[in-house]
Amino acid sequence: MRQLRIGVNALYLIPGAVGGTEIYLRNLLRTLGEIDRTNEYFLFTNWETGARLGPEQANFHVVEQTVRAAFRPARIVWEQTALPVAVAARRIDVLLNPGFTAPLLCGCPQVTVFHDLQHKRHPEHFRWFDLPFWRFLLFWSAHLARLVIADSEATAADLDRFYRLPPRKVRIVPLGVDPNFFTITRAHQAEPLLLSVSTLHPHKNLDRLLRAFANFHGKRPEFRLVIAGLRGFDSENLERLRDELGLAAAVEFTGWIPREELYSLYGRACAFLYPSTFEGFGLPVLEALAAGVPTACSEIEPLASTAGDAALQFDPNDGAAMAGAMERLVSDENLRETLSTKGPERAARFSWSTTARLTLQALRDAAG
Repeated sequence: MRQLRIGVNALYLIPGAVGGTEIYLRNLLRTLGEIDRTNEYFLFTNWETGARLGPEQANFHVVEQTVRAAFRPARIVWEQTALPVAVAARRIDVLLNPGFTAPLLCGCPQVTVFHDLQHKRHPEHFRWFDLPFWRFLLFWSAHLARLVIADSEATAADLDRFYRLPPRKVRIVPLGVDPNFFTITRAHQAEPLLLSVSTLHPHKNLDRLLRAFANFHGKRPEFRLVIAGLRGFDSENLERLRDELGLAAAVEFTGWIPREELYSLYGRACAFLYPSTFEGFGLPVLEALAAGVPTACSEIEPLASTAGDAALQFDPNDGAAMAGAMERLVSDENLRETLSTKGPERAARFSWSTTARLTLQALRDAAG
């Protein structure tokens, strides 16, 4: 098997500002470093990411590009013009694009990762001036790739529905879970704290979560709700709604936090809630299961298949059902014990080692 020179297009990565796709890429690179000491990896980064990406080992090389990803138009232009030149200069055999978009003219085969097709399923959640770029770039990134990786069967089905990609071109590569979540020490008596980990975007359905929590909090005023995650398009609306509901002292939006702080929240939480109306995978649910936190999530795909019977499931459009799930999670001790046991068992089916092996196989197949 020949040694490959593998490029990784990390131009999109702004630490602490791109949500789950940062967790995905960092874990993927870390695990590729553990399983592959043979192939050469060239990580094309921006000024914000710089040299702080990937394992510090001999077969991983950071190639910093002089572009700031925070100014998206500049990043897109650089990706389409300067990146192909940098790829050619380093004689790359195959280029991995882990953040949806790819250079449309590139001298080597490409493997592009699609975490979801939200811009097709829910265009109303995108700013009007962003949508044309998403539609154009993602369409051509999918069609020009040698292979496309989908995080879940749900995303693969959307690639077929919206882009008519032939099945042989799409590889389903599920995400893994950080092993640290399995080792979180949970207090014998959890705090009266409900946790949700989510970017503050409209499709995350956090407005309905706040209203359901207001109902629950009226009966159980000792409980707090902590929502940890990147500030998104819906941040101001959610903060305003929290205050209107009289929950300013009971609900906290933490913003993006370091992993150690996140581990601490999972360890202290009495229960975990994930009310999203749309997901490409739903990594926080897997993390909660691994940590043994009694969990309830939306009964949508791919969350339903990921969680199985290790979590309560509810209709995300039904606030009363959501509030009822909160009450059951905190008051039914038999249920809590069952979910705490089943969660880690279910999450153990998902590993970053599997993600890395399947991704590496896709890169080898695309390189030919």
